[in-house]
Amino acid sequence: MFANQLDLPLVHAGKVRELYALGPDRLLMVATDQISAFDFVLDSPIPDKGVVLNQLSRWWFAQLGDLVDNHVLSYDVPAAVAGRAVVCERLEMIPVECVARGYLTGSGWLEYQASRTVCGIALPEGLVDGSRLPEPIFTPATKAALGEHDENVDFATVAATVGDDVAARIRDLTLAVYARAEAVARDRGLILADTKLEFGRRADGTIVLADEVLTPDSSRFWSAATWRPGGELLSYDKQFVRNWLLHSSGWDRASGDAPPALPADIVTATRAKYVEAYELLTGEPFVV
Repeated sequence: MFANQLDLPLVHAGKVRELYALGPDRLLMVATDQISAFDFVLDSPIPDKGVVLNQLSRWWFAQLGDLVDNHVLSYDVPAAVAGRAVVCERLEMIPVECVARGYLTGSGWLEYQASRTVCGIALPEGLVDGSRLPEPIFTPATKAALGEHDENVDFATVAATVGDDVAARIRDLTLAVYARAEAVARDRGLILADTKLEFGRRADGTIVLADEVLTPDSSRFWSAATWRPGGELLSYDKQFVRNWLLHSSGWDRASGDAPPALPADIVTATRAKYVEAYELLTGEPFVV
């Protein structure tokens, strides 16, 4: 998307991010306005979405600096990607989606209904969609290639993949980040239901928080004022888009066909939700 505006080697183009080489040890990570759902990149970009994600991640990295190092080296980036890019370390990425859940919803809710467990963790009877869990849990997933599905796995699978020490470290860091962020969000009238983090390793083995962090793309934020377990969960994240695709678009998820383009009103409403999440969390107006 930005390759024709940047005279830099493209290293990787993901669902919503592009990575460009800045020498052997640094990358330029650009957040595009693309949005993905159900492992498809939709045809309808969300204006300014990449700026929201980048700026909100920047704010969160500052809130978490005492808990874990992060990959950011500089926000001095080319003008073509100002506001939506960061200069970061080139790390060895750990191949695990590190998910913390404080509330039961999404794929965790589906698994709970079948087995009363999530990623091998037994949960009490009687929970409903949106229930607060007795304590936050680490529910990792494999990192799938573009177009394929991430798969929830148990902790033993993570340990077998990356080793016991690394598995324990990323679990503990994930839960520590979630605990800090959940308290911050609650103070601002939002519930952080769950979040997905990614970590990488420096050459010396230091584990570093990377990619985006605690954005409406990687987390579920609900209105604390209207939260009711088992009821409608007013969200400030891309669940709004998922709901439209599943319930209003006429798209059959099981068909294998790509989802339809988003209508203009859904694009506008999605942008508004992302911006509102940014403003509620940071306490600052969003400025492009």
